Amino acid sequence: MTITAKLLIALVVLGGFWALVLYRASQVEVAAEDAFPPEGQLLTVEGHRVHALVMGDGPDLVLIHGSGGNLRDFTLDIAPALARHYRVILLDRPGHGYTDRVSETGTTLKQQAHLLAAAARQLGAERPIVLGHSFGGAVALAWAVHEPGSIAALVPLAAPSNPWTSELELLYKLTSHRLLAPVVNPLITAFAPDRRVEQGLAGVFEPNAVPEGYLAHFGAALTLRRESLRANGLQRRNLLGEIEELVPLYGRIAVPTEIVHGDADTTVGLSIHAEPLATQISDAVLTRLPGIGHMPQHAAPDAVIAAIDRAARRAGLR
Repeated sequence: MTITAKLLIALVVLGGFWALVLYRASQVEVAAEDAFPPEGQLLTVEGHRVHALVMGDGPDLVLIHGSGGNLRDFTLDIAPALARHYRVILLDRPGHGYTDRVSETGTTLKQQAHLLAAAARQLGAERPIVLGHSFGGAVALAWAVHEPGSIAALVPLAAPSNPWTSELELLYKLTSHRLLAPVVNPLITAFAPDRRVEQGLAGVFEPNAVPEGYLAHFGAALTLRRESLRANGLQRRNLLGEIEELVPLYGRIAVPTEIVHGDADTTVGLSIHAEPLATQISDAVLTRLPGIGHMPQHAAPDAVIAAIDRAARRAGLR
């Protein structure tokens, strides 16, 4: 057999394999969206689709989820509890859940804050309390800095807020890479094993346990869609530089700020982020949660709700 014939056979086999990958990735995505459809309404905000869920009655409270997540992270337990006293507005961040990406190169914190603030206004929330968890906390900080007239109080929850020195994780380097992502992301979507997803979630919750029923409720499969992997990877790749630009602007934040952070958080360290932030925002209050990791909304919901209540009282809303 000639070299040309061997190359032709190899190309046919490779092409067939890649067609299988793309077909399987598409099927996985369809199954994910069938299993975890939008819980709320799909708004059109400045030409972009935004997924929003509203529940309860009272002062307006916006909840913004973290990296690789969606608004379902809050709907298992804490959002229904908050809805007894607040009008809770849950929003999928751009590129996550059912909200469109705003930028092909990674939607910035400022762009995300602007879009979500506009979505909140469209829902009648002119000056809500804004709680952001993890990456969503960085978005909430950008909201307070860049959209100051549209926020009543701020609650950064396990939020990255100051520069760090650790390397970007390999996963995000790959899923955001201009050349490698088009290959890596379909492979992840098509073949990511359930056990690896469960291990990843357990790592985020450590040292606390994953709540019963969380995996079935959260919709991790939505995060594994190709577009979501790409959007999240780009946002994570750009986050450090954006935080460095945001830090000098924290002095602009003039709304009541209640910072909540677990002292056992190894994903976003208390001493690197929350403790400096408490000195960078005037009159900010820091609540340290002993033994709590990166998911206080699940591991210490009462403490999180108490911080929201304090923020509401300080803002004159309760």
